[in-house]
Amino acid sequence: MATISVIIPAYNAERTILETITSVQQQTFSDFELIVINDGSTDRTLELLNSVADPRLKIFSYSNCGLPVARNRGISHATGEFIAFLDADDLWTPDKLELQLAALQQHPKAGVAYSWTYFMEEQGESLSFKGCEPVFFEGNVYANLLVGDFIYNGSNTLIRKQAIESTGEFDPTLKSCEDWDYWLRLAAHWHFAVVPKHQILYRRSSGAMSSKVEVMKQACLIVLEKAYRAAPPELQYLKNQSFTSFHKYCADLYLKHSTDMSGIKEAGQHLWMAIRLQPQTLLNKRFQKLLLKFLLLRIFSPSITNNFLQSINKIRPNRQPLVQ
Repeated sequence: MATISVIIPAYNAERTILETITSVQQQTFSDFELIVINDGSTDRTLELLNSVADPRLKIFSYSNCGLPVARNRGISHATGEFIAFLDADDLWTPDKLELQLAALQQHPKAGVAYSWTYFMEEQGESLSFKGCEPVFFEGNVYANLLVGDFIYNGSNTLIRKQAIESTGEFDPTLKSCEDWDYWLRLAAHWHFAVVPKHQILYRRSSGAMSSKVEVMKQACLIVLEKAYRAAPPELQYLKNQSFTSFHKYCADLYLKHSTDMSGIKEAGQHLWMAIRLQPQTLLNKRFQKLLLKFLLLRIFSPSITNNFLQSINKIRPNRQPLVQ
């Protein structure tokens, strides 16, 4: 029986699956089992998986049912004391499992350890990397997670199996944001520990995102409403702040991935809703960046806007980028 069960759901992942598996095999902590759930792939995913010679690898094939169900199926096969999830196109730094396991061992009350994320932005054949803003939330992080998902992705956490057994399965009805829903449910009963290091390489493909923005927005709204139905009375005061964050998140998605003016208008509506909920958000620098980008996109094309913003960032070498 391995100490850690690593669960990788894979659907038509032939382009990235071997690189993802290699990032697990290169972990400095090696006492793990690697469970891959082949979620009805129709490409060469299964063929590539069968080419991997590693006794720790276990492959289970099912009909396609989506990411939450694939993770739940992985949990049913897991024998480890701790469980980690990794999407089939993401990567880990070699010390990810070692440092997260140490964090949980140092914090016996914690059921979850998380790290910081690098965003891998696909731009044609090349990749650009951007680190998430460091956060240090530990212990009871329920209120922090209500305001926003600071864990960012489903490839991040290491979780005690006991915590998973007490929390239940991922919600199979969600088409997106199922990670945030699960972290919230964990945080209602378990403490979290942080590894203050960028260890997760989370892949974002700009070309595929424009069609998913509406799905992500609707799922996020469902998760928020569900969370506040479950939240205790003393945390209900955070609802305006949570929905302000939601509208900023949606505006950011539309501004990054919209290919026509209708998406830009949607971004404007979300910016306005954020201002209505919390007028003081106008003083927030990140919000000001979104507002500037929105105004520019109302006048100029996305390519002109991005070139202009990049040129501004280049002449501010000792400061944070103006708009990202």
